[in-house]
Amino acid sequence: MHAAIRWLHQRTENVAAGILAAMFLSFMLQIVSRYVFNSPIGWTLEVCLTTWLWLVLWTAAFNLKDVDHVRFDMVYMAGNRRLRRIFALISAIAIVVGFVAALPATLDYITFYKIKKSATLRIRLDVVFSVYAVFALAVITRYALRAWYLVRGGDPDSEARSVIQ
Repeated sequence: MHAAIRWLHQRTENVAAGILAAMFLSFMLQIVSRYVFNSPIGWTLEVCLTTWLWLVLWTAAFNLKDVDHVRFDMVYMAGNRRLRRIFALISAIAIVVGFVAALPATLDYITFYKIKKSATLRIRLDVVFSVYAVFALAVITRYALRAWYLVRGGDPDSEARSVIQ
């Protein structure tokens, strides 16, 4: 099981690297076309914006650990292990409840965008923003597993690599 999770995590890193490469190549093409040939290309900006959106949400969903996020944890760190586990459990449950409550409206909004297309490449906007649904489902799954791990007595300060990552 651990090998399969590790393999999947490596594939998510490969996807993130591919998205970053596409964004970088598009950006470099725009620089060359604009400043060397004095002929800007319109679609490269759209590719950069779309790949940036996908890169941020994809990596936040699959590649970042909890410690990689900005946290305000002075009160959390002041507590003992039991209190930190309670704080972590409340946080995990609140995140799951919030994302689950927002999921129907989120999916409705994304599917609403099927009627619109991007300005230059004419990509349907529901496709562009579908990565947010992937992000939301990944966050729900991740924090539901974290809550389960904490309920079973797991260390609140560990990344729970055996369960989540």
